[in-house]
Amino acid sequence: MLQKSLAKINWKLWLASWSQIDWLLLILAVGLTVLGGLAIQTTQVREGAVDWWQHWLIGALGLSFTPILARLRYEGLIQWHWVTYAITNLSLLAVIFMGVAANGAQSWINIGSFNVQPSEFAKVGLIITLAALLHERPASTLPALFRVLAATALPWVLIMLQPDLGTGLVFGAITLGMLYWADANPGWLVLMLSPLVSAILYNVFFPGWLIWALAMGIIAWLTLPLRFVVTIGAIAGNFAAGKLSGILWGLLKDYQKDRLTLFLHPEKNPLGGGYQLIQSRIAIGSGEFWGRGLYQGTQTQLNFIPEQHTDFIFSAIGEQLGFIGCIGVLIAFWLICFRLVYIACNAKENFGSLLAIGMLSMIAFQVIINISMTVGLAPITGIPLPWLSYGRSALLTNFIALGLVESVANYRPRKRF
Repeated sequence: MLQKSLAKINWKLWLASWSQIDWLLLILAVGLTVLGGLAIQTTQVREGAVDWWQHWLIGALGLSFTPILARLRYEGLIQWHWVTYAITNLSLLAVIFMGVAANGAQSWINIGSFNVQPSEFAKVGLIITLAALLHERPASTLPALFRVLAATALPWVLIMLQPDLGTGLVFGAITLGMLYWADANPGWLVLMLSPLVSAILYNVFFPGWLIWALAMGIIAWLTLPLRFVVTIGAIAGNFAAGKLSGILWGLLKDYQKDRLTLFLHPEKNPLGGGYQLIQSRIAIGSGEFWGRGLYQGTQTQLNFIPEQHTDFIFSAIGEQLGFIGCIGVLIAFWLICFRLVYIACNAKENFGSLLAIGMLSMIAFQVIINISMTVGLAPITGIPLPWLSYGRSALLTNFIALGLVESVANYRPRKRF
């Protein structure tokens, strides 16, 4: 009897160690992974490929990491954040010297029969580093802000040398999201983004570019010291960004220009740069309300969309599961983002809160850009749809990040009634 009682107590203690993890967040991630494997299988059924079960296998591996990480105390990462930062940069540096090239980028390292993409794991490394820095010193002062930007700059440059524009953009989204949560002045964040906006407006809407540059001068005047100097600098910087964009645009090759602009009018090159987007929109539109049914979509089954199982998996879901399936996926991602915000708001200190916001920024940005590019609202970039797109390194990264956030949830202050 005594042994049975002790066993029962040990079992309860074992379960109690996960008593506060966010089960809804975990279930949603697993559900999307299952749906992703099914969608991948429908895109390759005629090819006999096995990417779908590899997706589920890697998902199961990632899922096994999640409860382990959730049980460990995430605060221990604070004292190891520079080690994490060093490992992140060394792995990215290794890609440059011994990486494997594919699809125009040298982003993978071959380990045995697997290609590992360090830039995916670098997202988590960056989140941990920035969370530690901002926990130590919030971004409410300019020195703290520049400290974070300097920490981001090195891995970002290494990624852009591969080149991997998609991951570089994700790095930017993570940094901006975490800076905002760490009390950075919103005006500073707008000023940081202003040169990119100026570069676009200069080539699209010239009067808007002039108004934007003047508006940035006003924001600089209101939010920065040395008002006269920074105002002139902000206006001059935005003017320079616009002018420089025109020069750089002329240096781009035609196919590079097409990649950036064809999403607006893909019909201009229906058999070239616009082909994938046109087929994607046809697939999503043909799904109508209920979808054509699994294995019934013509665009999906006849392989009209190249590499559909990776970045364009949403079009396969749209064709086969229709409007209902697409809305279901969007609701699932919305709930994931909602739970991440809830965990961030209820974390016991800033480090845990920032970890959750870092993952939120990473997931939300990838979802918005990926789905936007499949329907023609954004240029085509190599950004996968979390948990749904095929990509072993990306899937593992998402589950590792999920495990860290579940640890934040698991060790948040207990409610007392």
